[in-house]
Amino acid sequence: MSSQPISARQRLIQSALELFTAQGVSATTTRQIAEKAEVNEVTLFRNFGNKHGLLLAVLEESAAFKNLGESLIRQATPPGNVYQALKDYASDTLQALERVPEFVRSVVGEADQYPAESRRALGRGLTEANRYVAQYLATVIQQGDLNTYLPAEKLASFLNGMILGYAVIEFTSEFHELWENRDDFLENLVELFLHGAMSPSLESTKDTLPRSVMTKEVADLPTSLVHAILRQASKLGVQDYALAYVLFGAGLSRKEIVDLQLSHQIYDTQGHFLQITTPGFVRQVPVNQWILGKRYGSYTNNPLIKWLKSRKDSNTAMFIDEAGKPISELELTRHWQTWTQGL
Repeated sequence: MSSQPISARQRLIQSALELFTAQGVSATTTRQIAEKAEVNEVTLFRNFGNKHGLLLAVLEESAAFKNLGESLIRQATPPGNVYQALKDYASDTLQALERVPEFVRSVVGEADQYPAESRRALGRGLTEANRYVAQYLATVIQQGDLNTYLPAEKLASFLNGMILGYAVIEFTSEFHELWENRDDFLENLVELFLHGAMSPSLESTKDTLPRSVMTKEVADLPTSLVHAILRQASKLGVQDYALAYVLFGAGLSRKEIVDLQLSHQIYDTQGHFLQITTPGFVRQVPVNQWILGKRYGSYTNNPLIKWLKSRKDSNTAMFIDEAGKPISELELTRHWQTWTQGL
């Protein structure tokens, strides 16, 4: 049984992609595209309006990019492994771009020479790609597989922006040391995305995250009570204040806090982070000096930094007990009970 003939529209899209890749978008004419596709130039105008419409079709319908978004949406119902779905989508997108690196270089390198119509076509192409990813994210959020404080459209924009940024860097530069390889980028991309902009629900991550990272769901404390606890802690000394500050400013569990080492702190004028290490899993958690609307110091001068600067001992643990040994979870619980006494 013979295969169906390729339509004139499909031939025009494929020819345009090949010519855009070989000689750039700006240098390619509609006449060249029509001749390569073996159709009349009028057919091109009838199908796409002009070269800018054809560029949009290349971005939306080319075999190099088609079905990426649709395949992601299909994985949303029934819900699967969100981590793997996003990683597969990012990997498939990069593979599609890697099949046409010269086209990517042309689009990036010539963008400032494009007329407004071409730039609008590019914008619409990116928006269309975003729509599919946003639809997938909205579905898994609604199903309870992800918790997030950002709308699905914004999350999709971040994800696609980082993927496209990686492709541009890879195709336009050499010998950089930003990532070991593509797999290294993909692993870190999805980890950052899921544990930064989004919070995986316990159910959706139970097969991918270490047991030590999984915690029970807890209720929020009233704002006035949180500030009262911090005030009580500050009256008991610099370490108590630092402990309470880390609990509320970084949201760490007791186990994560007692495992902190002095070397796990990173800070400068731009930010303050704690490196949390568990078997097979490392993440950096920002320490927020703004807690429920009230400012507690700055990135370079806050309760935690003051506590560490006051230390005179040689213990490598970030928090210690009265005997100078690393603080235990039981000891941390006792501190909490002291701060909350009478509240």
